Amino acid sequence: MPEVSTHSRSVSVADGAIILTWAGGTHTGRRREINQDALLADYPLFLVADGMGGHIGGEIASASTIDRMGGVVTGGDVTPKAIEKALTRAVKDIASHPETTDDGTGTTLTGVYLDVSDEPPQWVTLNIGDSRVYLLRDESIEQITTDHSVVQELIAAGRLSPEEAENHPYGNVITRAVGPSDSVTPDYVRLDVVDGDRFVICSDGLTKELTDYGIQHFLAQNSDPADAVNAMMDAALENGGRDNITIIVLDVSVRAGSSPG
Repeated sequence: MPEVSTHSRSVSVADGAIILTWAGGTHTGRRREINQDALLADYPLFLVADGMGGHIGGEIASASTIDRMGGVVTGGDVTPKAIEKALTRAVKDIASHPETTDDGTGTTLTGVYLDVSDEPPQWVTLNIGDSRVYLLRDESIEQITTDHSVVQELIAAGRLSPEEAENHPYGNVITRAVGPSDSVTPDYVRLDVVDGDRFVICSDGLTKELTDYGIQHFLAQNSDPADAVNAMMDAALENGGRDNITIIVLDVSVRAGSSPG
């Protein structure tokens, strides 16, 4: 795995500054030959994509989608409209690639961006598939995104408990993805910007190996984002590393009355 390092950015807002500190890393895991995950960690957009599909189809799908999302950042206009326009282009990229097919090729796309277009600023989470955004706030961890999966639909319908879901045979079957055929719209959730918040954005390669409590434990033990990413990655690999593993840790500090240096 390439070295994981911590980055930071100070963002001026009306009554002070928001200091963001983050790190991200990805690993093939212990059982897969190629890594079909991809990530983008470039202010103001932080994303994980988990590709699926035969041969290298999933790798192409996730890389194509992350590449299009990088263009949104470069364009400087990170909005739902810009994201969905880029997704439409990603779908065309995937469909036109000679090594992808309609048969199960696609990718999840999950993450957050900081919206400073209004006051007060807000976080916006976006989600397609079963990669996840977690938020640690006031020493309590919560999954912000809702999985687009058969298992989650069964849980929502009261036909399956979360404990039963862990080993369900359809555990890997997702109901929404960025693929080569259909356009798709993410779910969005808006969140207040709160001092001390910590986000974890991850593929299911992490959540297959660590419980929510385990994620919270490693955040509590590691104040630096890069250290937290490395600790969770090591634990996931130690617990089996059955899938590709991708993790971004993003920390938030709000400073009233200050400005970026």
